[in-house]
Amino acid sequence: MTNTRQTTRRRKTSSRRRTSSRSRSSRRGSVGIRLPFLHIHLSRAAIFGGLAGIVVYVWAFYYFFVGPTGFRWRALYGDDKYPEGYEVHGIDISHYQGTINWDRLRSNAMVDGCPIRFIIIKSTEGSSRIDPNFDENFYQAREYGFIRGVYHFWSNNSSARSQANYFLSKVHLLDGDLPPVLDVEHKPKNESVEDFQTDILTWLHIVENKYGVKPIIYTYYKFKDAYLSAPVFDDYPYWIAHYYVDKVEYQGKWKFWQHTDVGKLPGIKGHVDLNIYNGSYYDLMRLTIGNQENVVVAE
Repeated sequence: MTNTRQTTRRRKTSSRRRTSSRSRSSRRGSVGIRLPFLHIHLSRAAIFGGLAGIVVYVWAFYYFFVGPTGFRWRALYGDDKYPEGYEVHGIDISHYQGTINWDRLRSNAMVDGCPIRFIIIKSTEGSSRIDPNFDENFYQAREYGFIRGVYHFWSNNSSARSQANYFLSKVHLLDGDLPPVLDVEHKPKNESVEDFQTDILTWLHIVENKYGVKPIIYTYYKFKDAYLSAPVFDDYPYWIAHYYVDKVEYQGKWKFWQHTDVGKLPGIKGHVDLNIYNGSYYDLMRLTIGNQENVVVAE
């Protein structure tokens, strides 16, 4: 009886050991199957993550430094070089420049040893927005003896006619002011080039009929080449935005060149856009509304 019980216990113990051994073996086999899968899964994630990082880097580099809209972003280290061979300098301003100290700007502002001659001011945007500092800037620019200009920022969310009428309702230029400016930088994705050009011409014609002068078109040269290269636009003075280069790459005629957006001048906190006029001060005066025949050039 005792031997039988011992034999039975040995059989049960042996059975439990075999069962435990099979269980451990099964677990090891399961781990051995899952780990390679996990390794492959992580490797694929790393590969896709790396590729995504490369794509983002290439896109960002193109957009900020190569692409046609790259000029709208601030320079990383500033730009203290000015185009050589030009004597007539100016700036363009909006509420981004804050409250301007006009006394300091008039008395001390110089660019490459030359005084600031003209100031172009943001007025309206679309068919319902006006720059909050427009009235003050518009009044003070003329009061302090600068040649004054005004620009409208084009919006793809409003019709050309409504934008032109809104601009004319808010802006009242006088003889001696520069022709009105249309700042256009974006084309609707779902609109053809021909329809877009028709819209731009509608704005230009309405404003031209009001003031009797051809408005100035402001945009960067790649945009003009792509969307405003029709011969009809060559009749309008061109203000080119082209930053951080020694010379203009645009092959056509141009009147103004916005060459940096990180200018520093007394009387203005922070950065301001710097511009040059492609001609003499006398030529600039002749460009103004009224086209004065007897121009007295102030020194």
